[in-house]
Amino acid sequence: MDKNWLSILVFFFCSFLGFSQNSSRDLSSENWTFKKVNDSNWFSAKVPGTIHTDLFQNNLIPDPFFGANEKELQWIEEEDWLYKTDFQITKDELENNIIELNFDGLDTYATVFLNGKKVLLADNMFRSWKIDVKNQLKIGKNTIEIHFESASKKGEEESQKLSYTLPEKERVFVRKAQYHFGWDWAPRFVTAGIWKKVHLKFWNKAKIENILYDQKLLNTEIAKMDFVFTVTTEKSGKYQIRLGEKPFPFQLKKGQNTVKIPIEISNPILWWCNGLGVSHLYIFRFSLEQNGAIIDEKELKIGLRTIELVQENDEKGKSFYFKLNGKPVFIKGANVIPSDSFLPRITDSTYFSMVKEAKNANMNMLRVWGGGVYADDAFYDACDSNGILVWQDFMFACAMYPGDNYFLENVKQEVIDNVIRLRNHPSIALWCGNNENDEGWHNWGWQKQYNYSKSDSTKIWNDYQKLFHQLIPKTLDSLLPKNENRYWPSSPSLGWGRKESLTQGDVHYWGVWWGKEPFEIYNQKVGRFVSEYGFQGMPSVETLQKVLSKEEMNFNSDAFKNHQKHPTGFETIREYMERDFIIPEKLEDFAYVSQLLQARGMKIAIEAHRRAMPNCMGTLFWQLNDCWPVTSWSAIDYYGDKKAFYYQTQRSFDPLLVHVYQNNSEIEIYTINDNQSDFSGKLKLKIIDFQGNKLWNDSVLVKSKSNFSEIQFKITETILNQFDKKEIVLQAEFISENQIKEAIHFFAKPKELALKKPTIQVNHIDKNTI
Repeated sequence: MDKNWLSILVFFFCSFLGFSQNSSRDLSSENWTFKKVNDSNWFSAKVPGTIHTDLFQNNLIPDPFFGANEKELQWIEEEDWLYKTDFQITKDELENNIIELNFDGLDTYATVFLNGKKVLLADNMFRSWKIDVKNQLKIGKNTIEIHFESASKKGEEESQKLSYTLPEKERVFVRKAQYHFGWDWAPRFVTAGIWKKVHLKFWNKAKIENILYDQKLLNTEIAKMDFVFTVTTEKSGKYQIRLGEKPFPFQLKKGQNTVKIPIEISNPILWWCNGLGVSHLYIFRFSLEQNGAIIDEKELKIGLRTIELVQENDEKGKSFYFKLNGKPVFIKGANVIPSDSFLPRITDSTYFSMVKEAKNANMNMLRVWGGGVYADDAFYDACDSNGILVWQDFMFACAMYPGDNYFLENVKQEVIDNVIRLRNHPSIALWCGNNENDEGWHNWGWQKQYNYSKSDSTKIWNDYQKLFHQLIPKTLDSLLPKNENRYWPSSPSLGWGRKESLTQGDVHYWGVWWGKEPFEIYNQKVGRFVSEYGFQGMPSVETLQKVLSKEEMNFNSDAFKNHQKHPTGFETIREYMERDFIIPEKLEDFAYVSQLLQARGMKIAIEAHRRAMPNCMGTLFWQLNDCWPVTSWSAIDYYGDKKAFYYQTQRSFDPLLVHVYQNNSEIEIYTINDNQSDFSGKLKLKIIDFQGNKLWNDSVLVKSKSNFSEIQFKITETILNQFDKKEIVLQAEFISENQIKEAIHFFAKPKELALKKPTIQVNHIDKNTI
C-alpha cells in the first residue's frame, strides 16, 4: 500500500461516519445536582466537574484560589457528597442487546446506584469503569445517584491497617492525583466528583474494544505493520474488518476475540520530533461489518518511527540517550504538571497551547510528572502533531506505596486502562515507574524519620520492588510490542548527592535551590541526562493581583505567603538574588528581578548541559506550567503569561546555538548544533564598552558539525586583562546561510556591572503610539 492510496482512504471512509449500528449517548449534559450527604438541599452541578467548582459556582464558597481561602475550605475534603441525575430511555434504546454505562473518570471513592440498585464501587480516579446496565434500565425516567466518600478519610483508614507509617501518610493509599494533597507549588484541594464524561453505549452484535499498532519493519523502502484488534461479539459468526476497499474476513466466536491485519506501506514517510523533520501522521479508518452493514468504526493515527533508549558502557560510565529513526537526539524540554487544581477546567485548547508553547521554545520532549494525572487524549494528540516526545511517568511520586494484593491489582488495572489508551501515540518515548521514590528511600532519611525496624524496612522495600520492578513492567510486557516497551523504574535512577548520578542514568540535580549551591555549579554537575532541575521565579504582579487584594500585596500577609508553597521559597530567592543582583525594595521590582534571576540560573544550567554533548544528551527543566497562581519554578504561569525564563529557554534551546563559557581566566566560544546537517560560516567577535565603543574584535571561519558541541575560539587572559570587566560586554555572532545566531556575555555579575543611568525621552505620537 503506498501513501497515495492511503490518502484516498481518508476521503473514502468519511462517507461511513455516523452510520454505525453501535451508538453512544452522552449523559454529562443531563441536569446533574449535588448535595452534602446529610443535607436536604440539592444544587446544580456541572459534569465533568468537581465538588469545589460546583460549590463555587453555586456561591456556596468563595474563590478557592483567592487570598488565603484555601485554608478555610479544608472542610470540603472531610465530607461525603451525593450527585444524581434523571434521564430518559426510549423503547428503541432499550431494545439494544447490550447497554453499557461508562464512566471515563470518577474521583475517587464512588458508589454508583442506578434506579436504586448498587451497580458499581469505584476506587481509582485513573481508571475507567464500564457496567452492563440493560437489565437495570426501564423505559421513561431513570436515575443515577453517586455517593462520593472522603478520599482523605479513606486514606487514613487504610493507613491505620499497617503497623508502620509510610512516608506521605494517607495520600499513598489513594489512587488519586497526588498533588491534590498539596505540594511545594500546589494548594491542598482533595477533590471529589465526576471528573470525566459519563455516557451510555448501545450495541447488539459486536464492537471494537481497542486496536494495537505493531510495527514489524521500517526502512526507507517499506513499512510492515500489524493492526491487532480486540473485538467483543454478542453473537458468533462471520464478520469482516474493512480498510478502504479491502475487506479482511474473520470467523468470530461469542465473547472476546483477537484478530490481526497486516499492512504494508511503500516509501514510508517517517515521523520526526521537533527540529529534526516533519511529524508526519498516517490516518487509518477501520470499519467492523457483517452482511454489508457497518457495525462499529475506529480511527487510528500513527507515526512511523523507531525509538531506542541507548545505555552503553563508556569511558565516563554509562550512556543514557534516545535514538529516533537511528539518529541520536539531544533532548530539550520540560516537566509538566496538571494545568489546574480542578482538572475538568483543563480544556483541549489548554493542552494544545501548552504543547505549542513547548514547540515554539525549541523543545522536543515533555515529561508528564508522576504526581499528577495521565493527561487527556488532546495532550498526546498535540504532541504527535507537533513532534514533541513524551516521557510518561506512572502516577506515583515522592513516597513509598503499599504492596498488598488489592492495591497491586487496582494499579494493574490502572496501568492496563492507560497504556491501552496511549500506546499507539508515536510521541510516547518512555514509560517511567515513578518520580523520586527510589531516591527518597535511599537518600531522604525516611528510615530514621519513621524509626523503621529492620523487618519494616525490608517489607516496604520489597513492596516497592513488587510494584515497580515486577507488576508494572510485566503488565507492560503484556500490552506493548517488544520494540515499544521502553521502561525506566524510577526517575532519577540515583540521587544528586551521589557521584554516580553524574556518570549513568538520569539525574534530578537539586544542588541549586535545595542545596543552596551557586548557579555556576551547574557547569560542573552535569549528568548523562538531567531530567529535573530548576529555580523559582515570581509570576508577574498582574497575575498576583488577580488573587490578592491590594492590602494583601506584601510579603508579610498570610494571603501572599499562601501563594508560595515552598517553606523557605522567598528566603531562597532573596539569598540567590543578593549574590547576583541589587535587591529592589518595591514588590513589583522584586518580582521582576526574581524572573531575571531565574532566567540567569536556568541559562547557565541548560547551556552547560548542551555544551557537554554527547556526554550529556538530555535536559528537562522543572517546570513548564502551574496549576494555580503561585510563585514557583514554572516558565509559564497559571494564566499563560510567560516569565523571562521562558524567553531565555527559547534562546538556549535554539537548534543552532552560540554559547560563551568563562572557563577560569579564558573565554571559550562554542557552537552547538542539534541539526542533522553541518553549518559553515563566520564567527564574528567584539568587545564593547557600555557606551558602544569597540575595544576589541576578531573573526574566524568555522564549521559547526551536526549533532555536536565544540569550541570554535578562545579569548585569552592577556586580551581580557586590558579591560575593566565591569564595564564591557562580549558580542559573538555566527553568520551562516542567511542566518545569524548571537550570544551576549557579561564578564561580571549583574550587580557588579558599572551601568550608567540612561537619559530616556518619551514622545507621544498619538493615543496608541509613544
